[in-house]
Amino acid sequence: MKEKIELGTVSARGQICIPNDIRAEMGLKEGNKVLFFLSDDSLIMKKVQMKTFEELTRPLREAAKNAGMKEKDVPDILHRFRKKNENNSRH
Repeated sequence: MKEKIELGTVSARGQICIPNDIRAEMGLKEGNKVLFFLSDDSLIMKKVQMKTFEELTRPLREAAKNAGMKEKDVPDILHRFRKKNENNSRH
C-alpha cells in the first residue's frame, strides 16, 4: 500500500470523517471496526478484522486433530504444562 496523507476535521461531537481515498484504499465500510493507538502526540488507526470464536480457534482445532489429540486429553496436558512451568519458575 502506498503512502497517503489526507487532512480531516474533528466535529463538535468528536467525530472524524475518514477521507474517501483512504476509506477506499483500506476497504473500510460502514460498521467496520478500527483500533486506535495513542503514543505521545501521534494517533494510529488500524482496521480490525473481527472474527468469530469459531474462526479464531479453527487453526488450533485442526492442529489438535492432526496431532491426534482428543478433548479427553486436555486436562492431562494442562496439568503437565502447569507443573512444568511451576518447576521452571522455581529455578
